[in-house]
Amino acid sequence: MATPKSVAFYTLGCKLNYSETSSIGRLFEDAGYHEAKFNDGADIYVINTCSVTDFADKKCRQIVRRALRKSPNAFVVVIGCYAQLKPQEISEIEGVDLVLGAAEKFKILNYIDDLSKAPGKGMVQAGEVKEAYHFKEAFSFGDRTRAFLKVQDGCDYKCSFCTIPLARGKSRSDKIENIVANARKLADLGIKEIVLTGVNIGDYGLMPDDEGALTQTRQATFLDLIKELDKVEGIERFRISSIEPNLCTDEIIEFVAQSKRFVPHFHMPLQSGSDKILKMMRRRYKSGLYRDRVAKIKSLMPHCCIGVDVIVGFPGETEEDFLETYSFLNEIEITYLHVFTYSERANTLAATMPDDVPKQERKRRNEMLTILSEKKRRYFYNHHLNETRPVLFEQSKEVDKMSGFTDNYIRIETTLDETLLNETLPVKLNQINDKGLVEISLSKDLVG
Repeated sequence: MATPKSVAFYTLGCKLNYSETSSIGRLFEDAGYHEAKFNDGADIYVINTCSVTDFADKKCRQIVRRALRKSPNAFVVVIGCYAQLKPQEISEIEGVDLVLGAAEKFKILNYIDDLSKAPGKGMVQAGEVKEAYHFKEAFSFGDRTRAFLKVQDGCDYKCSFCTIPLARGKSRSDKIENIVANARKLADLGIKEIVLTGVNIGDYGLMPDDEGALTQTRQATFLDLIKELDKVEGIERFRISSIEPNLCTDEIIEFVAQSKRFVPHFHMPLQSGSDKILKMMRRRYKSGLYRDRVAKIKSLMPHCCIGVDVIVGFPGETEEDFLETYSFLNEIEITYLHVFTYSERANTLAATMPDDVPKQERKRRNEMLTILSEKKRRYFYNHHLNETRPVLFEQSKEVDKMSGFTDNYIRIETTLDETLLNETLPVKLNQINDKGLVEISLSKDLVG
């Protein structure tokens, strides 16, 4: 076929996916392609999928249809976790031309010339996930003031509800010197904030050797990594995207508390406040350890923001179990929740467990925790009103507004001043507006 000259991307799922989409975009750019906006039409559409929830699977189908409405003759390529887990299923979606698995997605340009637009099944290039043992570096940047930098991939944990090890393979990491070099590259591009991403970044340190085989001994730790990143000039802020509570050690917390660049913001998945459910989920901690981690963080950084992942409606979760989770979350000093409704995933242990929770009940529990999350977030925002905190300004979705986050992840909004975009300045937190954002004052005495 004639080589297409435009490519558009759509990313579903986590920050790690966004970093990988951006890096794949640069592969196309280096090969002479022009990146088009999704709604403007393109010769090739690349859809990077997630498979954490059933909704993400359905969303993939919707995006394929949208792409072909924009460009009926476009070539459609599907990559990502869903592509690794269900390649044949995706290949049968009308309009899909190519499906690439975890080990193949970064070789996407090798397959493009082999595409031929024809009715029927798409071409599948998805090997076994064990073949995805090399670490492929990735980072994203663009219109925003922050970048997502991939430092780790894969997972060796065996949580009973999770398909990520099946989709991404074994835990593996980039070398510290490579990560530091990429951070410096981002600083040179004008990025002020880097979010460290991975599947299980607290497990950082297992790396392929010179022959490409994955080593079984840890060559570095996450603490080693963040100590080196803290020295990178030009980056004002580093955020840790998510870290398992059993891997969020006292030493890591203590380092962040005195760091020059790591901000007071932790996101730690809990999943359940019931030790019974945690055991069924095959999590590597009990609720008491999680409580201790939160207490340690707050003892050193009372102003720290703490986010939590939690799953409702796991098989066997009784009303008593759920209320135990609710009470646990209500009692501890966390800031906000990411609430996930449990959905059955093929080839997981949880999918075979008895005592399903009715979907309507799962929805009710989700709604209860979502309301609790808003109460927790508002309390945290209110607690810090009238304080002066640093904010990194960025363009808001509204053309006449700019937004941003404080160091401790309070989202602000104010009138647009383009001269302040991508600048970090002290502001006074005044009040919470009707959108749940904090209004600020930026006076000359604060700036100058």
